[in-house]
Amino acid sequence: MSSLSRELVFLILQFLDEEKFKETVHKLEQESGFYFNMKYFEDEVISGNWDEVERYLGGFTKVDDNRYSMKIFFEIRKQKYLEALDKHDRSKAVEILVKDLKVFASFNEELFKEITQLLTLENFRENEQLSKYGDTKSARAIMLVELKKLIEANPLFRDKLQFPNLKNSRLRTLINQSLNWQHQLCKNPRPNPDIKTLFVDHSCGQPNGARAPSPANNPLLGSLPKPGGFPPLGAHGPFQPAPTAVPPLAGWMSNPPAVTHPSVSGGAIGFGTPTNPAALLKHPRTPTTGNPGMDYPSGDSDHVSKRTRPVGMSEEVNLPVNMLPVTYPQSHNYQQDDFHKTVARTLSQGSTPMSMDFHPVQQTLLLVGTNVGDIALWDVGTKERLVLRNFKVWELGKCSMALQASLVKDPTVSVNRIIWSPDGTLFGVAYSRHIVQIYSYHGGDDIRQLLEIDAHVGGVNDIAFAHPNKQLCIITCGDDKTIKVWEATSGAKQFTFEGHEAPVYSVCPHYKENIQFIFSTALDGKIKAWLYDNLGSRVDYDAPGHWCTTMAYSADGSRLFSCGTSKDGESHLVEWNESEGAVKRTYQGFRKRSMGVVQFDTTRNRFLAAGDEFLIKIWDMDNTGLLTTIDADGGLPASPRIRFNKEGTLLAVSTLENGIKILANADGLRLLRTLENRSFDASRNASETVTKPLINPLTAAAAAAAAGATSSGTAAPAAINAMNGDSRSLVDVKPRIADESLDKSKVWKLMEISESAQCRSIKLADHMRPSKISRLIYTNSGVAILALTASAVHLLWKWPRNDRNSTGKATASVSPQLWQPPSGIFMTNDTADSNPEEAVHCFALSKNDSYVMSASGGKISLFNMMTFKTMTTFMPPPPAATFLAFHPQDNNIIAIGMDDSTIQIYNVRIDEVKSKLRGHSKRITGLAFSNVLNVLVSSGADAQLCVWNTDGWEKQKSRFLQIPSGRPSNILDTRVQFHQDQMHFLVVHETQLAIYETTKLEPVKQWPVRENSAPITHATFSCDSQLIYASFMDATVGIFNASSLRLQCRILPPSYLPQNISSSVHPVVVAAHPSEASQFALGLSDGGVYVLEPLESERKWGNPPPAENGSTSSLSAPPPNGASSSDQPER
Repeated sequence: MSSLSRELVFLILQFLDEEKFKETVHKLEQESGFYFNMKYFEDEVISGNWDEVERYLGGFTKVDDNRYSMKIFFEIRKQKYLEALDKHDRSKAVEILVKDLKVFASFNEELFKEITQLLTLENFRENEQLSKYGDTKSARAIMLVELKKLIEANPLFRDKLQFPNLKNSRLRTLINQSLNWQHQLCKNPRPNPDIKTLFVDHSCGQPNGARAPSPANNPLLGSLPKPGGFPPLGAHGPFQPAPTAVPPLAGWMSNPPAVTHPSVSGGAIGFGTPTNPAALLKHPRTPTTGNPGMDYPSGDSDHVSKRTRPVGMSEEVNLPVNMLPVTYPQSHNYQQDDFHKTVARTLSQGSTPMSMDFHPVQQTLLLVGTNVGDIALWDVGTKERLVLRNFKVWELGKCSMALQASLVKDPTVSVNRIIWSPDGTLFGVAYSRHIVQIYSYHGGDDIRQLLEIDAHVGGVNDIAFAHPNKQLCIITCGDDKTIKVWEATSGAKQFTFEGHEAPVYSVCPHYKENIQFIFSTALDGKIKAWLYDNLGSRVDYDAPGHWCTTMAYSADGSRLFSCGTSKDGESHLVEWNESEGAVKRTYQGFRKRSMGVVQFDTTRNRFLAAGDEFLIKIWDMDNTGLLTTIDADGGLPASPRIRFNKEGTLLAVSTLENGIKILANADGLRLLRTLENRSFDASRNASETVTKPLINPLTAAAAAAAAGATSSGTAAPAAINAMNGDSRSLVDVKPRIADESLDKSKVWKLMEISESAQCRSIKLADHMRPSKISRLIYTNSGVAILALTASAVHLLWKWPRNDRNSTGKATASVSPQLWQPPSGIFMTNDTADSNPEEAVHCFALSKNDSYVMSASGGKISLFNMMTFKTMTTFMPPPPAATFLAFHPQDNNIIAIGMDDSTIQIYNVRIDEVKSKLRGHSKRITGLAFSNVLNVLVSSGADAQLCVWNTDGWEKQKSRFLQIPSGRPSNILDTRVQFHQDQMHFLVVHETQLAIYETTKLEPVKQWPVRENSAPITHATFSCDSQLIYASFMDATVGIFNASSLRLQCRILPPSYLPQNISSSVHPVVVAAHPSEASQFALGLSDGGVYVLEPLESERKWGNPPPAENGSTSSLSAPPPNGASSSDQPER
């Protein structure tokens, strides 16, 4: 059931309760399973209505769901049994014992025997443990206290004990709003329509000489309703009176106001639920001066802050299982790693930065605009300034005379705003004189002039990109009091919005439910909202501070914030209640008199940041008090400019010395360390000529994918669906430095490692009986390695944090420890009484490393990674699970590949198979989700690839692998893994490696194994998708360049295996470190696990092979079947 359907059930529950349909209310609570009414449950328990108690409970849990549920039912039935004994009703007691309590005998036979023996006692209080049993009433009360604790601890109830905070008669209000909307769409709206039914849409009949209501009476104007709107529904039926609502946005679009809006509009500031106009007039819009921290919450709008996730698996699968209580990190729990306390880079710009923006896809590219009109593009990873352009009018003759005269009089120009387009292929610059300039970006230092628009008379104060009508547009505002919308490719003007009475300071385009709109703020403190039409603003409203104000949404688009500074230097950072058009909360902690206009930014749907008082101040979005401050080691101006990158890992801040400091949290530091390695590589290999970074073709595809995703309102995070079943989000990393600047006189040579002294390797110690490593994965944090052996036992190695390993991350330089909890137990899969050595093993790791879902031929098990305890098991064979993958956007959905060739889409929350996908003829061997294309790619032992749409789970395409002729397939396993761009995926088969383009399902690169050579056993992308690590049956490891699919390094067995090892030992599985691109691990057929890294002096696995046909910028066609490649390892 969708979230909206679920919310509708709550609205119906509220309605039934208000109408006193008590039995129906509780029946719906029980049947839907959405809300457990603890008060009703208490009343039934105290009354001893045991049948109703169990019937009501049955809507939420069953006896054997988990240990909490079992204890709840046991306590109830035990109490019922004791009451029958207390009444000396032996026959009733025997009936309860046989029908209700015997089910617990299989779990605790001794306890059942003891309960049975109570029948032999004249008074059960003779039993020592029951000696304090009082009367029935007190016993029920004592039991009820225990039951409430069990229910609150039971994970099945954790999101069902709190009813949403709704305004009274919310369903009636929505119906009133719908009727108002329908009435506004009538061709001939009558002044006082008569509603006779809700069963069909309302429509006014043709009036006999009647006129439609005049504009003065039109309720869209925002004043109190005049005749012409609907009377409350209470006048027509059993509904209670409800306030007449202002029509929503659809009404604005259908019947635009014909007169100027009053200064206080009845329309809400946002485009959510409309509100009562009278309430708008009654409540002040900004906090009173006496209490600047005052909030204005409402039942409708507080859902963002009050609806917390259930305790347990944070951002993970909410499983209906017996989980140990795990504290969910609430808003007041923070780790120092969350904050950008470390100054990772200091960049010297040369003039004062006025505006900055990080690239939306490549997380380390930073645009900067300065006070002298310069624009710069920095790669903060390598500290390299890729582009520096001074201000210049491209075609002065085409500019207005006003601009030409202005430049002659005073040639100084400043950048007011610089910003990337949503997909990062364009960027726009708004200048303090008339014009905006639009550049196209083609990777590296390649920026090209696209458009120059003489946009406004005076300064252009802000610029933004938006996608109205699925077309990329540019929005500008300026000193001439207007907002203008331009087509992004031609520069044609589409709309001019007039209505502000002061220079327009900022614009904030957004959309909700397919309605596109723009907020604008002016220097007189007015906020207006516009649709993409010529019908005037929909909102006229005062911003706190009444001067320079900017607005921004949280990353998920659900929360609206603004930050403004008054002429007196008083700053206001607030969150808006869009439904009510009021300030929801005001954040405290600003200097009483700010020395400049305060700038702000949001990140990760969690934090707000503002530059004030020579500091960066951080707030939690859900708390008004200042959370922390960052001084960035000093040197900041009074009101520094700040900007987060999209992932929230880096924070750019302007400095007093015409520079920029890049602050990083823990994830940001890991990203920059990866890029430092790249920079080191480039400096070693490059000639004295300046290197030119190029975008990898797959990365370019990622940018294109991000464009499509952004235009439809969905983000395009880079993620790899790992071939061992994990799904992890990865930071974007800078593409490899191109080989153009290499010394052409040097002949490229394949790097071959044949001795242990040529690389770093370490074997992970264990004391278990040797058993083949079937699956291997790094934890998402990179501090541990998890293996699943052929004996169905999991092994976990953790690296210590010490002087030799300050990060605590996995490394080949420090030995890890085979970790077990204090209980000494292992995580062991159910094997269904079969030989685990012959089973197909699979697992998937949760994003926060807390849980692992795993199978070894038997039931699927869920383990707690901290305690190793089995949380639950489900889906007993046949068929047996052969591959597991979490849905990237819904952690309650998992794709389960089966040995009967089907793929089951399973909702773990409701314990239901949503879809069963059929398309393969043999068992499933690989699954990978693309969260950009919204598809699932599957591979099977039939050597077939299938692409499934994740919206309806229909099969889009399928094709069989191109198996080289004359090469019989023995292993049959085919694995798939998405590239970081989410558009291409790697296919691994014993006979070949291949890169496929997903939408066409065609190979763009192939590397076939030569005849009589050792087959491939496994392969995986490096964490940045620049390399492919492949293992072979002869224990050789090949490291391929992912762009060209050509071998650049070969690691021979003697370099990492001991001399006395059997020649039949070989790697079965390869795993790549989640943040160290040059580190990987091998799981061997003899149970050994090895971690390999290049020497510290090398820091990489060879150099990329030279470009084919002089270029590696595109993926060429695959070689014909059976073709050999000169760079294949000879075995």
